[in-house]
Amino acid sequence: MGKGRRGLVGIAMATAVVAATVTVTTAQAQPRGVTDAVRSDCPTVRAKVDRLEGRITPNACAFMQRQITFGELPTGTPPAYGDLGHPRVRAYLDIFDPEATLWEAGGEPQRGRTAIGTSITGSLALAPSLAYRGTDVVADGSTVMFGQWNEVTLKGRTIAYPQIARNVLGDEGRTLQARRYYDRAVLFQDTLPGDAPAPLFAGIADSGEPGAGTPGVLGGEEVPDRLAAWNAEDVDALLARTAGARLSGPGLDTPLTTEAGKRACLERLFATADLHLKAGQVAEGTTTTYVEWYGTASGDMGTGIPFGIVERFGPAGEWELYFDTLPLVADADTIRTLFRKLAS
Repeated sequence: MGKGRRGLVGIAMATAVVAATVTVTTAQAQPRGVTDAVRSDCPTVRAKVDRLEGRITPNACAFMQRQITFGELPTGTPPAYGDLGHPRVRAYLDIFDPEATLWEAGGEPQRGRTAIGTSITGSLALAPSLAYRGTDVVADGSTVMFGQWNEVTLKGRTIAYPQIARNVLGDEGRTLQARRYYDRAVLFQDTLPGDAPAPLFAGIADSGEPGAGTPGVLGGEEVPDRLAAWNAEDVDALLARTAGARLSGPGLDTPLTTEAGKRACLERLFATADLHLKAGQVAEGTTTTYVEWYGTASGDMGTGIPFGIVERFGPAGEWELYFDTLPLVADADTIRTLFRKLAS
């Protein structure tokens, strides 16, 4: 891709896209609970996000403040490609440790501030309107799962979408290792409707009666069994733990509440790709848990594709999946062509 296009695959597009039209997620809709009352730990962040839970260290607070600053700061005149001195680029790089790595779906990790900063200059040149706010955030010591609701204009279309920014922090709360979980496929549905690949979960819908039971928040001790279920494509095990939960995920216009609907969604995923995942980070809050699975996917579109999933288990029976469907429905050449067309 040309210089001005590289950044679109970068952090500005780091999303877990549910729909090109705004869809309110459970993290946005749920009211603040008693555990979200004003507290002395990082009150400036609490005032800016929908929900903040977990072990909030001074480093975590410093990170979240920088994350919010970048999301709110207007781009102004877009940066030239590689201009690391642009005010918004500087605010972005302030999030990262000089030796940081940043991984985004379908690619290899970017290493160091020069590579990371260069990527964001391309993104902001293409989509200077990018802005976001914090939604459901869990800090667990040096691990922060930062839920975001992003808005950006592409080809005259305003696209709103959620994202999970997963960060492992070092000194001064700067990110040592970042991974972004999002679905790029939806970027093309309204902007390039004639070229966009068919959505992975097209036609998936509820049928039958809603499931019963209260799933509760996943505990860290359950991670080994949960990981085994994902790698074994054990739909029964995955659903047994989430009976009664509402499943939200990329390409699903509304949450699935019936076992039949959730089963069809998982079976479609497993029929499309073989997943080879490892346990990543876990962030446990008072009412919310995020769990990360990271590895590769293989299928008709390629083998060994860098791939990951974040699951969110929420206080009101939410079960949310964040991952990129694009490399599962389009090969590498097609993806490059789509981004070239989007940037033209």
